[in-house]
Amino acid sequence: MKITGMGSLAAASSHSLNLPDDKMPGVEVLNPYNRVPVSLIIDDSTCLVNMAHFGIPQFAEVFPDQYKQNWRKLPREIPDRFVREFGEWCLENGVKGKYSVVPYPACTGWLSRFIPGWTKRELEESLDLIREVIVPNWDIHPEMVSHTRVIDIKTGKPYPFATPEYMENWEWSQTKSADELAAYQVYALTILKEAGLNCEGLTTPGGYGGRNQNNLAISTMEALRNVYGTEIPHYFRDLFTEKGKSVAPKVLHPSDLDGTDPKCVVSILGCTGDWFGGWDGLVPGNVDNFITENLSSGRMVDVIESREPAIMVCHWPGIYFNGDKVGYNILKQVKKRLDQKYDNLIWMKLSEIARYWAAKELTSITVQKNKLTFKAPFSTPGFSVKLDTSVRNTGIKGKGEEKPLVRIKDNKALKNGSWYSDKTGTVFCFDLEKGTNELIIN
Repeated sequence: MKITGMGSLAAASSHSLNLPDDKMPGVEVLNPYNRVPVSLIIDDSTCLVNMAHFGIPQFAEVFPDQYKQNWRKLPREIPDRFVREFGEWCLENGVKGKYSVVPYPACTGWLSRFIPGWTKRELEESLDLIREVIVPNWDIHPEMVSHTRVIDIKTGKPYPFATPEYMENWEWSQTKSADELAAYQVYALTILKEAGLNCEGLTTPGGYGGRNQNNLAISTMEALRNVYGTEIPHYFRDLFTEKGKSVAPKVLHPSDLDGTDPKCVVSILGCTGDWFGGWDGLVPGNVDNFITENLSSGRMVDVIESREPAIMVCHWPGIYFNGDKVGYNILKQVKKRLDQKYDNLIWMKLSEIARYWAAKELTSITVQKNKLTFKAPFSTPGFSVKLDTSVRNTGIKGKGEEKPLVRIKDNKALKNGSWYSDKTGTVFCFDLEKGTNELIIN
């Protein structure tokens, strides 16, 4: 973020600036609503198909020494009654995040057409259920086309070679150009669009694009803009569990920020391992890895205390855990403990986090003695900034007339159109509009 003073350009950190010579206030861009974003990434989910049951034998064909579990004992289906139970609990408790919908799950069938082993009506009801109880709180992502074999997008058939070079999880994606990856991702997104699902992001299956990340970022932006016209595409590829390792979203490849069609893509980073139940539903997880019973430690505590987005990662077969719901119950415990310890969290979809970070990183701010001017390539709700000085009154002006901000007495009640002041400074919260915004301070 570029921050300048009137008639003076100062070296600054990415989010704050003090200009003592000009006696102008320092400004810092805060988290949305001055809260810490929390989210949950769900991988390996789709309609009906248990990806572990159908995927493991395909992985075992490529690496027979590594996949020896008896996949036949795993349920072939994760039933819609569980999807409803999970989705309704999340709606009631405000849990949000990302939910993968693999378009051609483990090569079993097409979500936009049919899946052998289930009736057309069952598939349609499963898609309707996702729209009803998942879409309101979750971004929908493809996890590429099959999450197993690479599909020949000219024929729609899986390549016949059971080698790492023709598996989505491993080598195929590592040497492809941005255009080649984009074409493959367009293929995946198009299936979900035909199935009536909207996407603003995508998730990489396994190691997909791990050694080809620049092309992955560019291809994600191209594919989502091509299929859905997405303004701020995002993707999930990496997670970091090391204490002290930053997990702030990365805003990549910004361009045309002063034009009518600004562009960027956001890499969303997870902060935990799958400590719920694993991708294969075989090894139960442990709630203490997220936050301990005494609420004093755990990875979520580390990240929340750093005020970076605390985004957990799980796999759908482990949330269901063969019908025992081990991962689901761990999630409930994590939510309960987080609520006991914190009152400054905000659950957000990945697209909401991506939008806020794009605005946070790419909005330029000009500091004047009685005014802050924000030039924003992207809009976002809950845009929050702090001045290191007190004010008497304030208002925000975007495309329309100036609107006063309402002073509040409790910083925890911060919402759009409000401000709060104490001895450390003043915090403002408002809807940032695309274009020029002026914060008037007196």
